[in-house]
Amino acid sequence: MTDPLIVSGTANDIDSLRQPLVAGSIGVQQQVIPQLANLGDTGLDVLMEFLFERKENPATSVDGKAYQVLYNCDSGKAKEFLQTYFPFGIVPLTSDGGIDYSPLQQLLATQDFQAADRMTLQKMCELAGSAAVQRKWLYFTEVGNFPLTDLKTINSLWLVHSEGKFGFSVQREIWLGVGKNWENLWTKIGWKNGNNWTRYPNEFTWNLSAPRGHLPLSNQLRGVRVIASLLSHPAWN
Repeated sequence: MTDPLIVSGTANDIDSLRQPLVAGSIGVQQQVIPQLANLGDTGLDVLMEFLFERKENPATSVDGKAYQVLYNCDSGKAKEFLQTYFPFGIVPLTSDGGIDYSPLQQLLATQDFQAADRMTLQKMCELAGSAAVQRKWLYFTEVGNFPLTDLKTINSLWLVHSEGKFGFSVQREIWLGVGKNWENLWTKIGWKNGNNWTRYPNEFTWNLSAPRGHLPLSNQLRGVRVIASLLSHPAWN
């Protein structure tokens, strides 16, 4: 149901939408952003102003949604704005392992979640070293040695570009909420239905209609030890 604060869109609605964008709840902000996008250049101007004013603050899922609208639109002005003020996206791509996370950022900005999931595993293998890159999967012992900075970067990219639905920290929160019971976690995040494991890739949901915590898969096909190391990592303490 649409929030009563939100009004349908003509150019005259700009001022009515600007206030809830700035001061509304996260749910209201998430609804306002596509409405502004539908108002054309004037609405995009409001989104650019919104992002510019928040650029010194840590990015949130609301910033991510505004960024994605601008990133995926056809406006030359929007593209120039992003190139000028957010040339590497809105999440700082910091790495203590010398990893380039810009390919992951680009896939998540376009909401290509299946490709982003594969890229996440690729980047974690790069982080683990050449042997992991060759075998294309991780040992749980390698995960324990991951730098905090890199896991936080990967997690922030997923969180910010999924309206807060996806990421290791989301999975960890659910896991703790079910008393670290793996079977309950698998059901909650849609990796298992009854006794049946969700089959990769066609039975997974590669969009925002997925259950909270559904992605990334974190080497899910290789059992519990990798994700246990991920969710127990000191990055989340």
